[in-house]
Parts: sequence; C-alpha cells; structure tokens
Amino acid sequence: MKKALLVTGLGGFVGGHIRRMLANDDRWRLLETPAYDLLDPVSLDASLRNVVPDAVIHLAAQTFIPESVRDPEKTLRINVLGTLNLLQALKRSGFTGALLYVSSGDIYGQVAESQLPIKESRLPAPRNPYAVSKCSAELLCLQWSYMEPWRMMVARPFNHIGSGQAEAFVIPSVARQLVRIGLGLQEPVVQVGDVDVTRDFLDVRDVIRAYLRLLDAGRSAEIYNVCSGVERNIRQLVQQMAVLAGVEVQLVQDAERLRRAEQRRVLGCSAKLQRETGWKPAIAIEETLQSVLADWGMREIQE
Repeated sequence: MKKALLVTGLGGFVGGHIRRMLANDDRWRLLETPAYDLLDPVSLDASLRNVVPDAVIHLAAQTFIPESVRDPEKTLRINVLGTLNLLQALKRSGFTGALLYVSSGDIYGQVAESQLPIKESRLPAPRNPYAVSKCSAELLCLQWSYMEPWRMMVARPFNHIGSGQAEAFVIPSVARQLVRIGLGLQEPVVQVGDVDVTRDFLDVRDVIRAYLRLLDAGRSAEIYNVCSGVERNIRQLVQQMAVLAGVEVQLVQDAERLRRAEQRRVLGCSAKLQRETGWKPAIAIEETLQSVLADWGMREIQE
C-alpha cells in the first residue's frame, strides 16, 4: 500500500517537480488537500480533516531574498509562524509520521574559503531576513522533534536548478536570454550580475530524490546538506549554456543584478546525506542545463 505524502508548496518550482515525479511512483501517494493558508490555522485544520499523512515535506515559504529585505515581517510570518501553524495543525490531526523541513544552505552566511566545503557542523550565520527565518523555523522543528513522537529532519539544500524555475535566478535568466537570442528576439548580449563567483548547483530532480530518501532513512532531529559537492564557476556555466544553445554572445554586467557582500565561493558537503541514506547525485550538469534551455524554448514559442 502506498504511503500518503503531504507536500506544502506544491505550486512552486520544486513542488511542481515533486508532482510530476510522484505521478507514477509505486511507494508514495501525493495527498491532494483543499486549499489552505499557512497563516490561517482554521484552513489548515480543514485541509487535514479527512486525511492524516504518513509523511510531510514542508516546502512552502517566501524564498526570494530581495523580497525578504523589502518586507522582513512578511517573510518571518510566512516562514516561521506559518511553520508553527502547520506543526500545530498536524498535531491536532493525530499525525505521528516523518516530517522533513526544507531549510536552506543560505543560513550558513559568509564562509571563509579556508572553511570550504561547508558541513552541517558549521554554525549558522544568517545575513538576510530570509536566512534568519529559515534558521528560526529549523530550531522550531527540531524543538518539536523532542516533544512529539515524530521523526523530524531538516534539509539544507544549496542552489538547485531545473525547468520551471523563476527568471529571477541566474541560470533561468541566462537561459531565457540565450533562447531569445537564438530566436532572433534579442541582440546577442546577455545581461548578468557577478558571474566570477562559484556556486554548488544540483538538479532539482536529484534534490527531490534526496528528500524522499530522507523520509525513508533520515535520523530524527538531524540536519542534512543537500548539494552536489561540486564547485562551479557561473561564467563557465553561462559559456557552456551558450554552446548548448548554439549562439555566440557577449556578457554585460547589469548593476541591478549585483548583490552586496556577494559570497565569492560556495561549496557544500553532502557526505552525511550520502552515508546515511545511500543517496548520490545522478544527473549530469549538461543534462540539467539542456532541460532549462528546452523549458525556456517552449515558453518563448508559446508566448
């Protein structure tokens, strides 16, 4: 019999991929619940009235860092109070299963290059309201793991990419521009921020596989980095995407896309996740980039 899985935030980037991946899964059944608002406990109770999930992945959040700076109160309410409301609603429903809280590698803050790769043992040092909210919700979930008979894990994903991601992020932004250049809709100039930095990118499908493995094998009250363990230079990725798109372009830095105090290098360590669950990244970066380009190609044609 399939296990019932509740995923908050199904309408988002990762949620959409979860829906597609579980459509024909032989182990998990994705619960379809009435619409709810994390800031409305009554609506949460109503959504759980007739179903008690075996497991929960809590994805729903305000995740855009510039928005968290513009409106920190909104971000804290959704990400912290919303998480508390969900935990309380699950308790009222009789839930006793596994819950995975999806946090963020951004909570580590500025990390010296000598301290790379970043391990879970590193203390958080959040540098923006979004990271503060994620760190706070982590502590809330871990505190609940000591009070309730639930298996509660925290995932700290680093940068993940794939089809369907919003244009506000660097890889989809570049992909759309390259597609438009290929279609003759834009001059062969790609607007970028600071591309002489490195990041640890992972395909969203590998991220989801990690989440599902944690539901199966993760230890309660433990934190797990979800990352590739490979440091990639963004300029080189952009150049690789241009080759895949079959276009020659010039990169022009747009001041509006620059971030203050940009972390120059990011590299995570997922050894704990791999050791305890058997998970490993499976999708090559070339396949990921090609899927992002193909997605934007379809979007531009449809428009």
